[in-house]
Amino acid sequence: MARALIVVDVQKDFCEGGSVPVGGGADRARAIAELVQGPEREGWARVVATRDHHIDPGPHFSAQPDFRESFPVHCVVGSEGGEFHPSFAPAVDAGAVDEVFFKGAHSASKSGFEGFAADGTRLADWLRGQGVDAVDVVGIATDHCVKATALDAVKAGFATRVLLDYTAGVATDTTVTALGELRQAGVDLTGTPVVLAG
Repeated sequence: MARALIVVDVQKDFCEGGSVPVGGGADRARAIAELVQGPEREGWARVVATRDHHIDPGPHFSAQPDFRESFPVHCVVGSEGGEFHPSFAPAVDAGAVDEVFFKGAHSASKSGFEGFAADGTRLADWLRGQGVDAVDVVGIATDHCVKATALDAVKAGFATRVLLDYTAGVATDTTVTALGELRQAGVDLTGTPVVLAG
Protein backbone atom coordinates (compact mmCIF):
# COMPACT_ATOMS: atom_id res chain seq x y z
CA MET A 1 0.00 0.00 0.00
CA ALA A 2 1.49 3.34 -1.09
CA ARG A 3 0.42 6.16 1.21
CA ALA A 4 0.46 9.91 0.57
CA LEU A 5 0.17 12.86 2.94
CA ILE A 6 -2.28 15.63 2.02
CA VAL A 7 -1.54 18.96 3.75
CA VAL A 8 -4.69 21.09 3.62
CA ASP A 9 -4.65 24.89 3.37
CA VAL A 10 -1.77 25.84 5.68
CA GLN A 11 -2.08 29.46 4.55
CA LYS A 12 -1.59 32.83 6.21
CA ASP A 13 -5.27 33.80 6.17
CA PHE A 14 -6.18 30.68 8.19
CA CYS A 15 -3.60 31.29 10.90
CA GLU A 16 -3.41 33.89 13.65
CA GLY A 17 -3.29 37.36 12.09
CA GLY A 18 -5.12 36.25 8.95
CA SER A 19 -8.59 37.23 7.77
CA VAL A 20 -10.16 33.95 8.93
CA PRO A 21 -7.84 32.89 11.76
CA VAL A 22 -8.08 29.42 13.24
CA GLY A 23 -6.69 29.18 16.77
CA GLY A 24 -3.58 27.03 16.81
CA GLY A 25 -3.10 27.37 13.06
CA ALA A 26 0.41 28.82 13.27
CA ASP A 27 1.48 26.12 15.69
CA ARG A 28 0.09 23.43 13.37
CA ALA A 29 1.95 25.05 10.45
CA ARG A 30 5.23 24.64 12.34
CA ALA A 31 4.41 21.09 13.37
CA ILE A 32 3.48 20.07 9.82
CA ALA A 33 6.67 21.62 8.44
CA GLU A 34 8.67 19.52 10.91
CA LEU A 35 6.62 16.45 9.98
CA VAL A 36 7.29 16.69 6.24
CA GLN A 37 10.98 17.41 6.74
CA GLY A 38 11.64 14.88 9.51
CA PRO A 39 12.17 11.13 9.52
CA GLU A 40 8.40 10.55 9.40
CA ARG A 41 8.52 11.75 5.76
CA GLU A 42 9.81 8.31 4.81
CA GLY A 43 6.36 6.91 5.63
CA TRP A 44 4.77 8.65 2.64
CA ALA A 45 5.39 7.86 -0.98
CA ARG A 46 4.26 11.39 -1.84
CA VAL A 47 3.38 14.61 -0.02
CA VAL A 48 0.99 17.12 -1.55
CA ALA A 49 -0.48 20.41 -0.36
CA THR A 50 -3.72 22.20 -1.16
CA ARG A 51 -4.32 25.94 -1.32
CA ASP A 52 -7.49 27.99 -1.27
CA HIS A 53 -7.13 30.08 -4.44
CA HIS A 54 -10.17 32.35 -4.70
CA ILE A 55 -11.00 34.75 -7.51
CA ASP A 56 -14.78 35.05 -7.20
CA PRO A 57 -16.25 32.25 -5.07
CA GLY A 58 -19.72 33.78 -4.91
CA PRO A 59 -21.58 33.51 -1.58
CA HIS A 60 -18.59 31.79 0.02
CA PHE A 61 -17.41 35.39 0.65
CA SER A 62 -19.85 37.36 2.79
CA ALA A 63 -19.97 40.65 4.69
CA GLN A 64 -22.18 38.81 7.22
CA PRO A 65 -20.51 35.38 7.33
CA ASP A 66 -21.95 32.45 9.25
CA PHE A 67 -18.49 30.81 9.50
CA ARG A 68 -19.96 27.52 8.34
CA GLU A 69 -20.72 28.04 4.65
CA SER A 70 -19.75 31.71 4.28
CA PHE A 71 -16.64 33.54 5.47
CA PRO A 72 -14.90 36.94 5.24
CA VAL A 73 -12.80 37.50 2.13
CA HIS A 74 -9.74 35.21 2.28
CA CYS A 75 -7.02 33.59 0.19
CA VAL A 76 -7.64 35.79 -2.83
CA VAL A 77 -5.37 34.97 -5.76
CA GLY A 78 -2.29 37.18 -5.57
CA SER A 79 -2.87 38.24 -1.96
CA GLU A 80 -0.41 37.74 0.87
CA GLY A 81 -3.08 35.90 2.86
CA GLY A 82 -3.29 33.25 0.17
CA GLU A 83 0.38 32.33 0.55
CA PHE A 84 1.55 29.37 2.60
CA HIS A 85 2.20 30.23 6.26
CA PRO A 86 5.84 31.32 6.71
CA SER A 87 6.51 28.36 9.00
CA PHE A 88 5.39 25.94 6.28
CA ALA A 89 6.48 27.73 3.11
CA PRO A 90 10.21 26.88 3.49
CA ALA A 91 9.33 23.16 3.53
CA VAL A 92 7.51 23.62 0.24
CA ASP A 93 10.38 25.62 -1.22
CA ALA A 94 12.85 22.94 -0.08
CA GLY A 95 11.01 20.27 -2.06
CA ALA A 96 9.32 18.45 0.83
CA VAL A 97 6.03 18.81 -1.05
CA ASP A 98 5.76 17.00 -4.37
CA GLU A 99 2.81 18.91 -5.81
CA VAL A 100 0.40 21.76 -4.93
CA PHE A 101 -3.31 21.71 -5.79
CA PHE A 102 -5.29 24.95 -6.08
CA LYS A 103 -9.01 25.04 -5.30
CA GLY A 104 -11.93 27.43 -5.18
CA ALA A 105 -11.26 29.98 -7.91
CA HIS A 106 -15.00 30.44 -8.54
CA SER A 107 -16.62 28.35 -5.81
CA ALA A 108 -16.26 27.42 -2.15
CA SER A 109 -14.36 24.20 -3.03
CA LYS A 110 -13.57 23.06 0.49
CA SER A 111 -12.18 19.69 -0.59
CA GLY A 112 -8.68 19.29 -1.92
CA PHE A 113 -10.14 16.76 -4.35
CA GLU A 114 -11.79 19.67 -6.15
CA GLY A 115 -8.37 21.18 -6.74
CA PHE A 116 -6.04 21.14 -9.72
CA ALA A 117 -2.27 21.12 -10.09
CA ALA A 118 -0.69 23.82 -12.27
CA ASP A 119 -1.00 21.50 -15.28
CA GLY A 120 -4.73 20.94 -14.66
CA THR A 121 -4.46 17.46 -13.13
CA ARG A 122 -7.01 16.69 -10.41
CA LEU A 123 -5.77 15.44 -7.04
CA ALA A 124 -7.33 11.96 -7.26
CA ASP A 125 -5.92 11.38 -10.74
CA TRP A 126 -2.48 12.58 -9.67
CA LEU A 127 -2.42 10.30 -6.64
CA ARG A 128 -3.51 7.28 -8.67
CA GLY A 129 -0.86 8.09 -11.24
CA GLN A 130 1.71 7.91 -8.45
CA GLY A 131 0.46 4.49 -7.36
CA VAL A 132 -1.09 5.85 -4.16
CA ASP A 133 -4.03 3.98 -2.63
CA ALA A 134 -4.04 5.39 0.94
CA VAL A 135 -3.85 8.94 2.29
CA ASP A 136 -3.24 10.76 5.55
CA VAL A 137 -4.82 14.20 5.88
CA VAL A 138 -3.59 17.10 8.04
CA GLY A 139 -4.04 20.87 8.06
CA ILE A 140 -6.64 23.60 8.54
CA ALA A 141 -9.45 23.46 9.44
CA THR A 142 -10.48 20.13 10.95
CA ASP A 143 -14.19 20.96 10.73
CA HIS A 144 -14.15 22.37 7.20
CA CYS A 145 -11.54 21.70 4.52
CA VAL A 146 -9.78 18.83 6.31
CA LYS A 147 -13.14 17.11 6.80
CA ALA A 148 -14.22 17.70 3.21
CA THR A 149 -10.91 16.46 1.83
CA ALA A 150 -10.96 13.30 3.95
CA LEU A 151 -14.57 12.52 3.04
CA ASP A 152 -13.83 12.94 -0.66
CA ALA A 153 -10.73 10.77 -0.29
CA VAL A 154 -12.95 7.94 0.95
CA LYS A 155 -15.43 8.52 -1.89
CA ALA A 156 -12.54 8.33 -4.35
CA GLY A 157 -11.55 4.94 -2.98
CA PHE A 158 -8.52 5.82 -0.88
CA ALA A 159 -7.99 4.29 2.56
CA THR A 160 -8.09 7.47 4.63
CA ARG A 161 -6.70 8.59 7.96
CA VAL A 162 -6.76 12.03 9.60
CA LEU A 163 -3.82 12.83 11.88
CA LEU A 164 -5.62 15.04 14.37
CA ASP A 165 -2.44 16.14 16.15
CA TYR A 166 -1.65 18.04 12.96
CA THR A 167 -5.03 19.72 12.50
CA ALA A 168 -6.71 22.80 13.96
CA GLY A 169 -10.48 23.26 14.23
CA VAL A 170 -12.56 26.44 14.10
CA ALA A 171 -14.95 25.58 16.93
CA THR A 172 -15.56 22.74 19.37
CA ASP A 173 -19.13 21.95 18.30
CA THR A 174 -18.39 21.83 14.58
CA THR A 175 -15.20 19.85 15.17
CA VAL A 176 -17.03 17.24 17.27
CA THR A 177 -19.68 16.96 14.55
CA ALA A 178 -16.97 16.66 11.88
CA LEU A 179 -15.22 13.86 13.76
CA GLY A 180 -18.49 11.96 13.95
CA GLU A 181 -19.04 12.34 10.21
CA LEU A 182 -15.51 11.18 9.50
CA ARG A 183 -15.83 8.10 11.69
CA GLN A 184 -19.16 7.22 10.11
CA ALA A 185 -17.56 7.45 6.66
CA GLY A 186 -14.84 5.01 7.68
CA VAL A 187 -12.02 7.49 8.18
CA ASP A 188 -9.40 6.40 10.71
CA LEU A 189 -8.74 9.14 13.29
CA THR A 190 -5.54 9.36 15.33
CA GLY A 191 -4.47 11.91 17.94
CA THR A 192 -6.37 14.90 19.30
CA PRO A 193 -7.49 17.99 17.35
CA VAL A 194 -6.47 21.48 18.43
CA VAL A 195 -9.49 23.74 18.98
CA LEU A 196 -8.70 27.25 20.26
CA ALA A 197 -10.24 30.69 19.91
CA GLY A 198 -9.24 32.23 16.57
